[in-house]
Amino acid sequence: MKQSILLVDDKPEIAKIIMLYLSSLYEVTYKENPIKAIAWLNEGNIPDGVISDLNMPEMSGEEFLCYLKANELFNHIPVLILSSVESSANRIRLFEEGAEDFILKPFNPEELRVRVKRLLR
Repeated sequence: MKQSILLVDDKPEIAKIIMLYLSSLYEVTYKENPIKAIAWLNEGNIPDGVISDLNMPEMSGEEFLCYLKANELFNHIPVLILSSVESSANRIRLFEEGAEDFILKPFNPEELRVRVKRLLR
């Protein structure tokens, strides 16, 4: 059985690229915002890993990360954050809040594949 990934990104074109590169290796569930992702998680779905964009309307990827890491049901799930903003201070804060990895957009899909593999070890 394939490992599962929850992908949260408000840009469907980015999600399509990610799913193209990862769906042969992983079962990828896509949600277009953290609110829908939380609803899906609260239905009893527990993925092996989460890939989340950082800048999204309604709820940011950082707020979503904090929600996951503060919740006993989900705090064990490794999270990889995607962001188009290059900021060492942001990365440090995200790591302190519990993110396991960070990739800057635009990203090399092959690098993403390798990082996800490491994330799910």
